[in-house]
Amino acid sequence: MNIDDLNQALSDRYCIERELGRGGMAVVYLARDKTLGRDVALKVLLPELSASLGGERFLREIEIASKLSHPNILPLHDRGEVDGTLYYTMPYIESESLRDRLDREKQLPIDEALVIAAEVASALAHAHDKGVVHRDIKPENILLQGGHALVSDFGIARAVTEAGGERLTKTGITVGTVSYMSPEQGAGEREIDGRSDLYSLGCVLYEMIGGVPPFTGPSDQAILARHVREAPPSLSTIRSSTPPAVEAVIHRSLAKNAADQFRTAERMRTALSDPRITDEGPGVRFGR
Repeated sequence: MNIDDLNQALSDRYCIERELGRGGMAVVYLARDKTLGRDVALKVLLPELSASLGGERFLREIEIASKLSHPNILPLHDRGEVDGTLYYTMPYIESESLRDRLDREKQLPIDEALVIAAEVASALAHAHDKGVVHRDIKPENILLQGGHALVSDFGIARAVTEAGGERLTKTGITVGTVSYMSPEQGAGEREIDGRSDLYSLGCVLYEMIGGVPPFTGPSDQAILARHVREAPPSLSTIRSSTPPAVEAVIHRSLAKNAADQFRTAERMRTALSDPRITDEGPGVRFGR
């Protein structure tokens, strides 16, 4: 469905102005909400994805995420289906994403990286308490506004996974992003918990400090295999100023054994917010 068709189909509620970008699951438009008189980001699922999902199931799943309310979560405003096309809306934020900033600067100051990661962990703690696992934490889904992080697209990956079932596999569309994907998610396990998001956040923090994700490779399969089998390269070899305690937090979030990981997002947030974390001295430990 092109922009003209969308404008006609949604003319009673929205006026679509222009395309903002495209991702692995949706096309994003800037639109004006006529009823509420505000700009929104209207995200339209790709046609092949909409066709493979049960619309009613998708909308029911996404409604769970629409109830999340937290300072570091970009809320969902609306969702719906028109002529077989699924869409949802979020506030339009004139700010850059963490991906934009990393593309420009490559590495962030360590103290800023820790603040961003701690705020994302706080958002995850709230969502996990409500039973919502994000499943696609990555720099593109972290917006930076006024010095704070806003996590977008909460519940979308879950809604797509739950609504699509086996039909989703046949489309070839991957839910999640391999550079930040936990081993259990990469293996296709349907029952994953919040530790999968914490693994992804550890990958994002690693990139904010090191300038590259912890695992790279020539193909998605090669990257996924490294997630399963390898420990991440030491950050101190990439950036010598990395405090040992920071590296310890990242390695814990990326542990292969679930028993060695942070059990909750709140405990990871506490570790990231500890004022001792930037000390250069060894032996800093964090409770589980």
